[in-house]
Amino acid sequence: MTPPSATASRPLLLACLAPAAIFFAAFWLLPVALLVGLPARQGWEGYFAVLTHPRYLASLLNTVVLSVTVTLATLLLGGAVGVYLARRRFPGRQVLLALLTLPLSFPGVIVGFFVILLGGRQGVVAGLADAAGWGRITFAYGLLGLFLAYLYFSLPRAIATYTAAAEAMDLALEEAARSLGASRLRVLRDVWIPELAPTTLACGAILFATAMGAFGTAFTLASKFEVLPITIYDEFTNYANFALAASLSIALGLVTWLVLFVARRLGAAPL
Repeated sequence: MTPPSATASRPLLLACLAPAAIFFAAFWLLPVALLVGLPARQGWEGYFAVLTHPRYLASLLNTVVLSVTVTLATLLLGGAVGVYLARRRFPGRQVLLALLTLPLSFPGVIVGFFVILLGGRQGVVAGLADAAGWGRITFAYGLLGLFLAYLYFSLPRAIATYTAAAEAMDLALEEAARSLGASRLRVLRDVWIPELAPTTLACGAILFATAMGAFGTAFTLASKFEVLPITIYDEFTNYANFALAASLSIALGLVTWLVLFVARRLGAAPL
């Protein structure tokens, strides 16, 4: 039998849940349902536009390759810096950590503007190259510019994550390995990498998802290298092709969701 107090609290509980349910339905279920249904206007082939049209397939592959490359570079650099900051205590450490994580407060457009100031047509590199007689060398608007901007945007997240994870590690494992004569390479392979593997997996998945969906930075820099978020924006803004934009959005979401799903499953599996 249900206690009287529980029965009396049900209307109050339902009243509290109602706003959340309405918000969830209006701002998640309804938009997702409309998004999934839009490509059907062009028939079932509309759902596979990203695979059947060379331009859209190239845009998707560009986005995936760029995101994977940025993720790997960010994990390598962010892991090295984060572990170093966790293991070392020196004057100004907190100031340095604050400066390294400062880009977290910058939106993607500002990060793109930074790269333009460095490698754009009126940037520092172009000015120095022109003064040296080499012409105005630019790199901001292609693959290199996007890579540097994505890396700059992603590194603070990796540094902060690895610093926290390394500080929480049990150093007794490393001390035990060293007492048994293990070299630095063996300690890195047998202690540090396994201990930080869950952090690397989770952080890598988030970095990949962030890079896949990055818009502000790509919008600022992607004039010579097309990525899928910009392709989607062009389709529904410049051409009012909502069905195709929805199809490309679904493809982008599926790739990102698949990576996050695999990361969760691997993270839950025993090492």
